[in-house]
Amino acid sequence: MQFLSWLFGGGSGSPKEPEKSEDEAPVVSKAATQPIKGSTTGTIVRNDGKIACGYSVMRGKRAGMEDFYYAEFKNVAALTEPIGLFGVFDGHGGPNAADFVRNNLFDSLLSNPKFPKDIKTALEEAFTETDQRYLQADSGGNRDDGCTAVTAVIVGSTVVVAHVGDSRAILAKTGKAVQLSDDHKPNRTDERNRIEAAGGVVVWAGTWRVGGVLAVSRAFGDRLLKRYVVSTPDIREEDLTSEDEVMIMASDGLWDVISNQEAINIIKDTPDPEKAAKKLTDAAFARGSNDNISCIVLSLKF
Repeated sequence: MQFLSWLFGGGSGSPKEPEKSEDEAPVVSKAATQPIKGSTTGTIVRNDGKIACGYSVMRGKRAGMEDFYYAEFKNVAALTEPIGLFGVFDGHGGPNAADFVRNNLFDSLLSNPKFPKDIKTALEEAFTETDQRYLQADSGGNRDDGCTAVTAVIVGSTVVVAHVGDSRAILAKTGKAVQLSDDHKPNRTDERNRIEAAGGVVVWAGTWRVGGVLAVSRAFGDRLLKRYVVSTPDIREEDLTSEDEVMIMASDGLWDVISNQEAINIIKDTPDPEKAAKKLTDAAFARGSNDNISCIVLSLKF
C-alpha cells in the first residue's frame, strides 16, 4: 500500500486513503444486512422517565457496515440509580476496531477503580486501556483498522462526554445547538502541532490527512499511525437542567451533510427519540451522505 512507503521513508507523492472494507459487520448492528435505505431503530428509557434514548443506524451507500452503537441503562452497585452508557463508534479500514471498542470500552470504564468517584479520569484510562487491548489482540492482523468514538456517561443529571475523532455530540439548549465535542481533525492547529512534534506530517489529499492517509487525528487502532493518531479523549462534563431538551450523538455520515443547528431543527417537533433518530438518518441519506449513518437521540426532562 502506498502509505506504507511514507511511514517507513521510502515513498513519494501523496498516499491514498485505504478503502473501507466491504465485509459486513458482525451481528451487533443489523443494519449491515438491510437494504441500502434500511435502518435499525430502537428505544430505551431510564426508570424515572427523565431520559429516553432512541437510536437509528443505516448502512447507507456503503457496501458494508462499519458503524456500531451502544445504549444501556445499567445498575451499578456504587450508585443509587441506573447509569446511562451511550456510544457511537465509526470504523475505518474494516469493522473490527469499532466492534471491539463497542464491546469493551464500557466494561473497562466500570471496572476502573476510579469509577464512579472520578469519571473523567476513569474514562480517559478506559480509552487508553481499550486501545492497547485492541492493538494487542489484533497483533499482526488488520493493521489499518481503526475507529472514532463519541461516548456519553450520565449519572443523575450529569453527563460526561468523551470522544476521539469526528463522531460528535451536541445538546439542544432552549432550541439552540451547543457542541459538546470538538472534532479531531489533522488541520486543527493544536492537533497539527502535536502530530508534527511527534514526527508526523499533515498532507492535503482531498482533505487534510495524517500522512496523507487518515482524515482524523485521534482514533482507536490505526497501528501504523499510532505515534500520531492517539486515543487520548477530550472530555467535557455538563450538568443537565430544564433548558436542555435533546442530546444528539452521531457519526460523520450524518455531520458531513447536516449542521448542528439543522439537526436540532429537523427533530424539534418530534418528541419520540426513536422517530427523531430515524428522521435524522433518513435526512442524511436524502442529502447524499456516502457513509454509514448512526445516530443516538436522548430526550431529556430535567
